[in-house]
Order: sequence, then structure tokens, then C-alpha cells
Amino acid sequence: MRVFIAGIDGYLGWALAQYLTEAGHMVGGVDNSFRRDCVSEMGSYSAIPIPSVNERRYFLAKKYGKKFNIDYFDITEGDKLFVALSEFRPDVIVHLAEMPSAPYSMIDTEHAIETHHNNLDGTLNLLFAMRDHFPDVHLVKLGTMGEYGTPNIDIPEGEFDLEFRGRKAQVMFPRKPGSFYHATKVHDTYNIEMACRLWGLRSTDIMQGVVYGTRIGDKPFAPGLATRFDFDATFGTAINRFCAQAIIGEPITPYGNGHQKRGFLPLRDSMQCLRLIIENPPAAGEYRTVNQFEDVYDITALAEKVQTVYGNCEIRNLVNPRMEEEDHYYNPDHQKLFDLGYKPTVDMITEIANMLDDLKPHKDRILEKKHVLTPDVRWDGTKKRMEYCDEK
Repeated sequence: MRVFIAGIDGYLGWALAQYLTEAGHMVGGVDNSFRRDCVSEMGSYSAIPIPSVNERRYFLAKKYGKKFNIDYFDITEGDKLFVALSEFRPDVIVHLAEMPSAPYSMIDTEHAIETHHNNLDGTLNLLFAMRDHFPDVHLVKLGTMGEYGTPNIDIPEGEFDLEFRGRKAQVMFPRKPGSFYHATKVHDTYNIEMACRLWGLRSTDIMQGVVYGTRIGDKPFAPGLATRFDFDATFGTAINRFCAQAIIGEPITPYGNGHQKRGFLPLRDSMQCLRLIIENPPAAGEYRTVNQFEDVYDITALAEKVQTVYGNCEIRNLVNPRMEEEDHYYNPDHQKLFDLGYKPTVDMITEIANMLDDLKPHKDRILEKKHVLTPDVRWDGTKKRMEYCDEK
């Protein structure tokens, strides 16, 4: 299949380009280095060094023996997007080209507006390009489990039956975003569902859990081909921050009481799931929701797993900069991927050990930027100094 990846330079996009190529698919894509620029704006960088986009093209061609069609522009530029799609002629578009950070979207008005422009305008350009020129293409759109929030009831996968005053209907599960970033993902969901319903497009909307890991197989990436690893408090996930803190001897810092529950998925299993979705498209006119995660974990349990693997790590809770429930019921369904053939390949302890092994050579890079591990974006807009919970 011909797979076009929007956001090919990102954490998932770069790994997926290699994974699908090795599986025999023809891969191309586009990126504008927005993720690199945003992380740099936060005063950070990838803990694992990554080459420039042009250098990455060279390393790809060197490993796989062919030139990759990677364009450099913003998909909010509709004319350029149409040209790139026309030249590549995809069977599948994997849409990863969105600003992925809740804290970034909560910095101020400018960052909230930038998040909405980047995420929503890019998706709308893709939908209209598909309607007018590529109606048979399968859109694989990366959403997030964060769209659901923590509703205190079971979360089904897709539509569910609703009965009210004697009448029945199938409805999409209600969304409850917790940041302006998550709100854009919810808006995407409704735009894509409507486009499928009105225009006969086909799409899989992936409600993905937190992805972690530094490998797509048993061994590290080939030289020059590693994917990025963000560890700052704005773009780095909790598990990334915990591993980086352990490496440099800093306390591991869950937020609040640390009992938030989230779905998690190793990077290599995310690749497996995306491939299964790509190779098993929905019917024309079908909007398909897939909840993509391996299992649900408590954030403190994650910190303790890092502590178990690395040893000699202190766990010290930070006052939560976010406005979120810290004790809550969380039971989302995720059967569809197992029905497609998904088989978890690695346990979390093993994958954390791999992450720590791959980060150790870059300890000095993390030390140089250790200040970015402390969050400085509060959901309430205040600029108070971050405190440990035991200091209050």
C-alpha cells in the first residue's frame, strides 16, 4: 500500500515510516518541523540526538536503498497539500501532524489559538482534499484517550445505545476534554465523523493512550534513524520524565497524589496497531473509533516501576499544575484491535529497562536541560513557583 504520513518527522511518524517500509509498504510524507520548533521554544531538545530532516532522508535512503518522498511544508497550506497528495497518490493518509501537548496549549491566548489553528485547519484541509480529489483514501487520524476525560463510567469503543423517554438511538460517547489541546482533538472527531457521514469518506479515529519507548523492535534504531525522545514538562510524557529524572539522579515527580489512571502502549506495539488499522480499512462512509492502548496504569505505579528497574530513585510528588481528578474510576474498552489480531509484545518493565539503557549514553544532554523537567505551565494561569507536596 502507498502510505502518506502527515507529521513524518515526529516521534510516531518517524518510527512508523521505518516500520511500514520494513513491512513492504511504500511510504512518503510531509512535515514542517513544528514539533522541533515548539520543543526548542520550551528551552529543550530530544534527549536522544536526532539529525535534521535532510540528514534523515540520507540515512533512510542509505538503509533502505531508495529515495523517500518527504516534503517540507505545513498542511494548513491547502494548495501545497493537494500537490503533495497528487504526486504521491496514497491509499492511506496517516494524520499525525498536530501539536500534541496539553501544557503548550494552556500557556496563554497565543498558544491556545496557535494550537487550534494548527490542529483544526490541517485536518479540514485533509478532509476537503479527500472529498474533492481522493474520496477512496483511508484516513487514519491520531486522536487521544484524553478526549474522553475521566467520566466515572465505563468508556465504550465507538457508539453506544442510548434510551431516553422511551426512544432509542446510537450516539457517540460524550467527550470531556481537559485542555485546549484535547478540545481540538474532540473537534477533529466531530469534523471527521460528519465528513464520513455526509461525503462517504472512510476514516479510523484512534483514541490512543500514552505511547512510551525508544524502539520498534528488540534492538535500538540504526545509526541516524532514532526517533525523538522528549523529556521536558511540556512535551515529555510522565513516563519519559520519570526515566530522565532517574538517569540524572533527580526525584521522580508524579503530580498531585499520583493516582491518575491512563492507558499506555509501548512504541513497538503502537506500530503494530497502526499497521493492523492501515491494512484493514473500514468501508466507504464508515467512521471507525479504535481505543488504542495495551493496559491502564496508575501514575504512581509507573514511577515505582522506573524505581524498580533503575534503583536508588526517590519518588517525590509535585503539587499538580493541572486541574484534573487525581482519584477516579477508569475502565475504557479496547477490544477492536485484539479482534484485528493485536498481540502485546513486551511487558512494561522490560520496555522501561530498554528506555533507560538507550538514555544512559545521553545523560549529559539531560543534565544540561534538567530545569525543563519542572513544570512551569499551570492550568489556572498563575505563575506560582512549583512546590513538592510535602512542602505545603
